[in-house]
Amino acid sequence: MIKKDHLYMEEAIKEAKISLKENGIPIGAVLVENNKIIGKGHNKLLQGESSILHAEMDCIESAGKLKGVDYKKCTLYTTLSPCEMCSGTIILYKIPRIVMGENETLKGPEEYLIENNVELINMDLEKCKMILKSFIIKHPDLWNEEMERVHD
Repeated sequence: MIKKDHLYMEEAIKEAKISLKENGIPIGAVLVENNKIIGKGHNKLLQGESSILHAEMDCIESAGKLKGVDYKKCTLYTTLSPCEMCSGTIILYKIPRIVMGENETLKGPEEYLIENNVELINMDLEKCKMILKSFIIKHPDLWNEEMERVHD
């Protein structure tokens, strides 16, 4: 893990807090290329009544359409372990490095990412765990509904 990882993770946490203020699920992400944030996003499943705007998807979308070579120079910072959909997108665009805030609350297909040559770093941050766990305690019905969609 590099020193700047903490700085960029703080930006992803800010995105998670934006989602929370919008009454959404507090998960955030930022996409960094050459030490510059080129995309930011947060979970918009609830606020936008979206079925696909997870934080990682929103973040990648906000970066705009990049050239394939550009994605290969990026690191994606996300407050939570990427799910199957987001992991597939990461692999599709060949984003080589993922730094996640935690994977205790929800663990995506991390082995699949590793098998596809993605460097995966878990910062295991209490701050990330607490933001999401607080939401789940306050809104277990919303969380369970979202989990049913992806795990049914």
